[in-house]
Amino acid sequence: MQPLLAEQLHAGGLLSDASLQKIKEREQGKLFSVHWELRTLLYLGVLLLSSGLGILVYKNIDTIGHQAVLAFIALVSAGCFYYCARHQPPFSAMKVASTGLLADYLLLLACLSFASLIGYWQYQYGIFGDRYGLAFFIPLVVLLFSAYYFDHLGVLSMAITNLAAWAGIAITPLRILNDNDFDSPRLILTGILLGILLLAAAWTSERRKIKPHFAFTYTNFGMNMLFISCLAGLFEFERLYLLWFLVLAGVAAWFYQEGMRRRSFYFVLMLSLYGYIGLGYTITRLLFSTDFDIGILILDFIYFILSATGLIIFLVRTAKKMKRHDSV
Repeated sequence: MQPLLAEQLHAGGLLSDASLQKIKEREQGKLFSVHWELRTLLYLGVLLLSSGLGILVYKNIDTIGHQAVLAFIALVSAGCFYYCARHQPPFSAMKVASTGLLADYLLLLACLSFASLIGYWQYQYGIFGDRYGLAFFIPLVVLLFSAYYFDHLGVLSMAITNLAAWAGIAITPLRILNDNDFDSPRLILTGILLGILLLAAAWTSERRKIKPHFAFTYTNFGMNMLFISCLAGLFEFERLYLLWFLVLAGVAAWFYQEGMRRRSFYFVLMLSLYGYIGLGYTITRLLFSTDFDIGILILDFIYFILSATGLIIFLVRTAKKMKRHDSV
């Protein structure tokens, strides 16, 4: 019983003084977790600190000087890495228990500071010249090493994002990115290859027992990369859209099997949404492949209404099926 309700019952004469005292003592001795509140505050603290330092430097760069800014960022990064290394337990290929919230978020600050340092260096002094990929490759190596050595999923996500940026610059000609030509076939194929690479990394992590808990993060990024690239190919290659739809359907079927194997409703939900977009686009293209007609437009509207209903029914039944298997 809550103390406020107990006091109201006591005021109404429905609860004795002794009973009220016992309820208050029991409530005072009850502990509650503030784990996620602390993690949220620390995460916001790291973001606010990084943003605040960036604004401070931007407004006072002429007064402070580039060398002083670089030295400060380097000291912050090195200090955070040093603290994390001092408090890090011995390396293990399996999951390592966290040494504390402070070390986790100092590692994030260290990695963000290091990436900012390399980017600032390249922007201000052009230390890598025209080899812009190095400005992403060097932080990529440091982030991957830190993710595995310190066993940190957040840093792993940063490393994968950095890998995508490096692949976009190193594999795709810079002209395509400068022209904002994100429908380029080369960029689409790069995304597909990167998605397959991430799925291979997930498979290796699980089979070789090298940080197997990293597999979900690799699979999540690889899945979204593959589906987005397949949809981009479906929209871009107009003459081959049926072939790209078959590729999209094959990827969706594979992830459906993977989602059912892992009992992951998240995978099923994502493949359903991507597949629904691809199927809707393909059906619409087929319907309007002939001359435009009001009857075809109405038929298309009916399809989307019925398919959306079918999608909801499919997701509900799949969720129930997963729960039924978990209870067996």
